[in-house]
Amino acid sequence: DGSDMNAGAVRESLRFAQRTGGRLSAMSVIMTNPEHDSLARQLIEKETDNAIAHLETVRTSASNAGVECDISVRHGIEIDQEIVDEAEQNQIDVIVMGSRGLTGLMRLMMGSNTAKVIGHAQCSVLIVPKDAQIEGKKIMVAIDGSRYSDVAAGAAISVAKHLHAPILVVAVVYSDHKESRYMEAVEAIKRVEAFMSKEGITVEGQVLSGKPAEAILEVAKAKGVDLIVVGSHGRTGLDKMLMGSVSERVIGYADCAILVVKA
Repeated sequence: DGSDMNAGAVRESLRFAQRTGGRLSAMSVIMTNPEHDSLARQLIEKETDNAIAHLETVRTSASNAGVECDISVRHGIEIDQEIVDEAEQNQIDVIVMGSRGLTGLMRLMMGSNTAKVIGHAQCSVLIVPKDAQIEGKKIMVAIDGSRYSDVAAGAAISVAKHLHAPILVVAVVYSDHKESRYMEAVEAIKRVEAFMSKEGITVEGQVLSGKPAEAILEVAKAKGVDLIVVGSHGRTGLDKMLMGSVSERVIGYADCAILVVKA
């Protein structure tokens, strides 16, 4: 939308498309209300012209980077639905969006467009804070032994190969859980490590203790992680997650980019 909030998303989508040989589709959504369109026609036209001008700068940047880029402007009542519809119609693999930084949790969970897109998109969603850069220093994937974790691990491998990046696999055990839970986490990490090693990925595993989201964020910062990969529970995604859930808090508070992968 041309705001500072989305500067990181534009920058990293260009870099990602360049690294993977992918095609970029840049879009803006102009919010409209059929009941008031006749009164606000001039305003809508001005917003549309501004959006096209911004998208043209994105397309120019993409062209300079050797990336094919299509642009489009959609009009609708629900911004998130327009984004999801555009992605489905064009068979998009990843939607890239900005985030509002440290205030992210409240903004994400209180009906923001980012949260709704994550919840309803069929494809993966990459959330990029304004100042975040995905340089391939280290990718973190958080696992819990579920099929969602397996899908997230698979996506992490794919990204790691493009970025030539090492992967940190983590599992979190609440500090008051029994020893058996710790051993389960160790075994889950070993299984993923073995699979990644066969794929030629440099990988390390670590069992974390404490509150899951806080532990993940703390280690991500300490280890210089520039991309966290998490799994989502399918199409309903964040719609059915409870406030305070691990993925929710990680998405809301992370300084680095987050890739939410659909199972």
